[in-house]
Order: sequence, then structure tokens, then C-alpha cells
Amino acid sequence: MANENGKTVKIKLVSSIIPTEGELEQYEMWLEGSCIEKGESYYLRYEEVQEELHIQTTIKLNDNRGFINRSGGVMMRLPLIPGMRENGHYESPFGSLPIITDTHQLAIDVQKNEQVSGRFHTQYDLIIGGNSVGRYTLDIQFTEVQ
Repeated sequence: MANENGKTVKIKLVSSIIPTEGELEQYEMWLEGSCIEKGESYYLRYEEVQEELHIQTTIKLNDNRGFINRSGGVMMRLPLIPGMRENGHYESPFGSLPIITDTHQLAIDVQKNEQVSGRFHTQYDLIIGGNSVGRYTLDIQFTEVQ
């Protein structure tokens, strides 16, 4: 995985949200993107379309930290460091909002055989204005396309 464009991968993304007041919401997406290896980290990149907004997402993954960076229709940076509360931000057409992530779990498992594949799991509380708005779980599976 030496080149800057990385390997083309199929991505299955499952996002679960348990709002502080509300019921479980779960979303599943199948996407195509790229996986780039740099040092001890992997970067998954993909584009999604939500309500006619094109959003480019980069997820940095390694064993002890990660981040989710989104740009385009939504601007967001979520740092993910287990056991830590980290400052992030969210910007939309409606304005900017400081956010905090309190990461409880972060795990990555990458297999490099004939093709690259892996799993990424994180669970965090999203804190806005000093209050948790919910517990978020993100599970990603990716497999290189041959």
C-alpha cells in the first residue's frame, strides 16, 4: 500500500446512536472508497451523499487513537482517544458548534494477505454544551476490491 491513492475498498459502515433521551437509531451504508497505509496508521476515505450534500470523509485508524474528518456539505473533526475527552468541532450551513468526544472503545484489526481487509470499532459519547447528547457506536468493515 505504498501509493498515495491507496487500495480501492468496499466499506460496510454501521452507525448506532443511543440518544440521551430517545431510542436506538441505526444506519447502515455500503460505500466504495480507498485505504491508505502510512506508518502505523490506516486512512479510509470515502464520499457519501446526504440530502443532496456531498460529504468527503477521512477516518484515521490505529491502535491507540483515531479521528474522523468530514468536509464538503458538512465540516466536522472528531478526535477519538480511548479514556480521553477531546475537543472537536462541527460546522454546517447553520453555524459552528464546539463538540467533545469521550471515547470508551477503539479497536482496529487489519489483515494484509492477498488483499487488504479489516475492521474498525469505536464507541464514544458526544458532548455538546457540557451535556452528553448520546452514545455513538461506529463499526466499519472494509475489503480490497481486486
